[in-house]
Amino acid sequence: MSNVQEIKQTIAKTIKTGIITSNLIPMFAGLVLAMYTYDYKITDKIPEMIFASIGTALIIGAAGAFNNLYDRDIDAIMQRTKVRPTVTGAISIKTTVWLAIIMTILGIGSLLLTTWLAALLGFLGLFLYVVPYTIWTKRRTIWNTEVGSLSGAVPPLIGWAAIYPDISHPALLGLFIIAIIWQMPHFYAIAIRRHDDYKAANVPMLPVVKGIKRTFIQTNIYLTILILSSFLLGTLSRGLMFVGLLLGGIWLIISIVAYKQEDSTKWAKMLFIYSLLYMTMMFSTIIIYSLMGIIFNL
Repeated sequence: MSNVQEIKQTIAKTIKTGIITSNLIPMFAGLVLAMYTYDYKITDKIPEMIFASIGTALIIGAAGAFNNLYDRDIDAIMQRTKVRPTVTGAISIKTTVWLAIIMTILGIGSLLLTTWLAALLGFLGLFLYVVPYTIWTKRRTIWNTEVGSLSGAVPPLIGWAAIYPDISHPALLGLFIIAIIWQMPHFYAIAIRRHDDYKAANVPMLPVVKGIKRTFIQTNIYLTILILSSFLLGTLSRGLMFVGLLLGGIWLIISIVAYKQEDSTKWAKMLFIYSLLYMTMMFSTIIIYSLMGIIFNL
């Protein structure tokens, strides 16, 4: 492997390219949903689409770099994270800091080329992930997942704001709530499957501190909220509302049925797999529906 390839792989792991990719999907969902809502054609907003994608990717990458930098002590303890470049020394602290700073500046700059609100939301998402989540709550409280979910739900707001600088539409609020809530069952499942890692690193994830039963109850409360939030999508489209209700309802049923098998690992695995399916199907449906409406003026 050449030095150039090694450098590329090191940077990719440092900025967490997998997370960047997965977060660009809800960003794009918010973007095309705004275009559909306000009757824009694809050709009307090509620059905004490009700069929103670049800016969001850079901001998320910067957040990942800052997170890796701050968490390198606990990352060294956990099996899943001990090979990160900031732990192994493949990338220096100074280089990581500069990488994060440069990506932040370029990311906010790119979003400013769309709207001021998109840039503000990009900065807010970065701040929420680095300070309230990574620095303040991740190592101190079982509510760290909830705090972290706020930053994770910012991408669809950025996408919408890049097209139309008003994020008060009820349908967008529904999308924002969905983007928040789906993260809890997803990360609870990871915490159950990686219980020993989080316990060793002294990270107070809910399943580690409060146990499986409490996690089950809290998960189902959140899934109920997820289902109810789908009604907000009905202010724009009954079809999207129905999809949200269906996918959310299936998730709740899976949670209840799988839990009755009295195998927490299998329950967590089912929740984790379906969380990925839910995210993919929900946001893909929004994207396809919006694009069809834009193209065919439905």
